[in-house]
Amino acid sequence: MKPNINLFWIYGILALIIIGISFFNNRTEPRPIGWPALEQMLVKGDIDSIGVLRNNNQEIANIFLKKNAIESYKQEKEYRNIPENGFQFIYNIPTTELFEQRVAEASGQQGNLIIPEYRYKSSVWPGILSQILLLVVLFGGYIFIWRRMSKGAGGGGGGGIFNVGKAKAQMFDKENSTKVTFKDVAGLEEAKVEIMEIVDFLKKPEKYKELGGKIPKGALLVGPPGTGKTLLAKAVAGEANVPFFSISGSDFVEMFVGVGASRVRDLFRQAKEKAPCIVFIDEIDAIGRARSKNAGYSSNDERENTLNQLLTEMDGFGTNSGVIMLAATNRADILDKALLRAGRFDRQIEVGLPELNERREIFDVHLRKLKLAKNLDRDFLAKQTPGFSGADIANVCNEAALIAARNNKSAVDKEDFLAAIDRIVGGLERRSVVITPEEKRVTAYHEAGHATVSWMLEHANPLIKVTIIPRGRSLGAAWYLPDERHNTTREQFMHEMAAALGGRLSEEIFFDSISTGAISDLEKVTKVAYAMVTYYGMSDEIGNISYYDSTGQSDMAFTKPFSEQTAQKIDAEAKRLITEAQDLARKVIEQNREGLCKLAELLLEREVIFTEDVENILGRREKDIKRELAEKEAAEKNVSSKEPKSETDTPEESNAQKDDKHKVAFTLETELTEEAKKEADNQ
Repeated sequence: MKPNINLFWIYGILALIIIGISFFNNRTEPRPIGWPALEQMLVKGDIDSIGVLRNNNQEIANIFLKKNAIESYKQEKEYRNIPENGFQFIYNIPTTELFEQRVAEASGQQGNLIIPEYRYKSSVWPGILSQILLLVVLFGGYIFIWRRMSKGAGGGGGGGIFNVGKAKAQMFDKENSTKVTFKDVAGLEEAKVEIMEIVDFLKKPEKYKELGGKIPKGALLVGPPGTGKTLLAKAVAGEANVPFFSISGSDFVEMFVGVGASRVRDLFRQAKEKAPCIVFIDEIDAIGRARSKNAGYSSNDERENTLNQLLTEMDGFGTNSGVIMLAATNRADILDKALLRAGRFDRQIEVGLPELNERREIFDVHLRKLKLAKNLDRDFLAKQTPGFSGADIANVCNEAALIAARNNKSAVDKEDFLAAIDRIVGGLERRSVVITPEEKRVTAYHEAGHATVSWMLEHANPLIKVTIIPRGRSLGAAWYLPDERHNTTREQFMHEMAAALGGRLSEEIFFDSISTGAISDLEKVTKVAYAMVTYYGMSDEIGNISYYDSTGQSDMAFTKPFSEQTAQKIDAEAKRLITEAQDLARKVIEQNREGLCKLAELLLEREVIFTEDVENILGRREKDIKRELAEKEAAEKNVSSKEPKSETDTPEESNAQKDDKHKVAFTLETELTEEAKKEADNQ
């Protein structure tokens, strides 16, 4: 774990450097001496040579001792700290001629004549160089530590403190381009059409300028997480053959005042130099959040200053011809209105969850890298993943490959994908959890209650699998395959609520007690009931009134949009709807009590049951029977309409034939309906 570097570290390190340098410099240094001591050294023959240093009309003699003499002098207390290398003593020369004469006389007594050498012209440079070296070391250490602090605090991208105001955008061009193209983006056909128009304008601007058209200033990609907004932007970078700048919204946010606005200016300066080009800001809600109208409750003035600079650069007095903005967010409801007006982000491109055919295309993209079993039904995989985003599907494919490798398989098959879907939706399977027989029995009847109510109600989601093997934080689970619909009726809401309450009611009916296992079911039912009353206007007492705010501004309000009397009515209506759904579920369970018990006992025996097992016990669903009747009726009508007409047919005969066809269809429907009733009575 790396330690946090702060200002005290700098002071401490600098102090240690200064103390260390001073300590080592003061430990050994040449000592100044007088003429008597120097004369005695010359007489003894301890001096090896003398160098004279001239500095500002002053001459200094540097005394170099012999190697054996250095050790003897260091043993004396007075000369203990003399250096071993270089010169050991210093003598200030009063007169050059007199000094040379005295040295010659003293050294000549032992026959070892020493002549001073004038080998140094100046003594100022060693001191200057040592001071410069000390300053360089101190300043270099200070800059290094400060750059580490700046990067650790998120400042100074790419160059430390000196580039703190520079934009950290990553640029892609012809030499440094991404390999993602529109062919790699499955689904999103409508979004790709909008984006490809921008790319086409950059490639062929004359086509639009001849008609007087102008390219939109910006396009905002809006959609849930994982739907492919950033992938779509990467495809634009790979297709557009123009410089592409990519940056995250959080890269503008900084602890220093004014840095965000400075980075916005620098980003657009770079973009104008490379125009025509595209600038992509991912997660723009980090800086584009709606500005507060009350200055006293403003969350961050620096963020608002950054947004103001972005608004000015996109459509201010300056011109940004050739610079096209792309941005992505999953929180378009909280963006500032000024950012979404025409002239800035002219287009909002909805990137929603993929439909059935789009999921099939996404599976085709991600299955290319997998070694698959033969005859793998990709349509089946697409049908099993409603509500999954592109990122979820990629996760399913990767998880299926991991499961197949864990089981030592040579290829990824259908069971691996189903196990991967269960793993992602329900969590990790925990067979090691110890459950008492009583808890296991209660869980089995709980899940059988869900399965029975959802199977018998027409508008409830069709059941796929029921299990009492613990997954994640639950002891059991039931998997459903929801219909891909865009509108939901009141009856569908009520049937889904009844199916959710089936588990709690099954416990109450068969064990005369209730447990905490229904907490997620109660949470779901409560949210649906209040949404029906307050959002969708499905309450007779409240009426056709919706308190939903699609702009998201209600999050900043301090009061509710309704009175206390209305709040009491809302609570009463939500409770009434839940009670109504509860009575419906209780009625279904009482009518199918025997079938529910068989399902529960089968669950206790196998731990997992599928659609076929439920159908064998409870019979076919009414919804499936009606759908087959409708399909047969449609097929009969198509056959009748394709029968060739004779040339002698008159208009009256054709009308008679039409009447006969209606009679046949009505008779067929009646017979099929009677068959369905007989089957229901037998059940």
